[in-house]
Amino acid sequence: MSSPSPAEPQAEPQTLMAHLLELRRRLMWLVLVLLVCFFALMPFAQKLYTFVAQPLMVNLPAGTSMIATDVIAPFFVPVKVTLMVAFLITLPHTLYQVWAFVAPGLYRHEKRLIFPVLFSSIVLFFAGMAFAYFFVFPVVFKFLAGVTPAGVSMATDIDKYLSFVLGMFVAFGVVFETPVVVILLNRMGVVSVAQLKTARAYVIVGAFVVAAIVTPPDVISQTLLALPLIVLYELGIVCCRLLGKRAASVSADEE
Repeated sequence: MSSPSPAEPQAEPQTLMAHLLELRRRLMWLVLVLLVCFFALMPFAQKLYTFVAQPLMVNLPAGTSMIATDVIAPFFVPVKVTLMVAFLITLPHTLYQVWAFVAPGLYRHEKRLIFPVLFSSIVLFFAGMAFAYFFVFPVVFKFLAGVTPAGVSMATDIDKYLSFVLGMFVAFGVVFETPVVVILLNRMGVVSVAQLKTARAYVIVGAFVVAAIVTPPDVISQTLLALPLIVLYELGIVCCRLLGKRAASVSADEE
């Protein structure tokens, strides 16, 4: 009998019950680490919320502050922020548990592709959140404070502010995944570099459409989301070209 191909999974087949037990074990570790991190951060919940609210607080008019319209909001909003921070801190561990569960069923070339994809996805998602926090929020809040009509107090509810911030974090985090998506589509043979270049005009229009849907109805925040999407799309094309040249060079050396 011939030995199995090195490109095929080497793990022994498992029963359905074994898969379910393994999944349960991975989920337990995932939740346990998340809870440990969450409770370790709870003493700093108020400081974490102050950090998240800082971009708005520094742009509020003098004599105004944020408000809490719900009785339990002063407690639960910082708790939500703490849970969000704990999730982000433990995200690498979460993705590792996902990787460890699916890795035995992957081919060798799939394993080589997925690890860089997971790593770059984490880095880019965090980069998108940082871009929103340090660059977009100050610009948007300063603009909104400047256009507030006379006689109107800009007093934002802390729960609604958190919902806005989380939505923007997710939007910019997902947008910054554009190079990964482009590279994956190219490596899977779905689209070629030439097709990606041809689609530029559609991507530009689509970027502003997506920005208009997921951001507040002001031109500044929409532009600050659409422009990075377009730039990251171009970066993905450049990476596809470089990876294509590298693959061609490796094939030539092997021949």
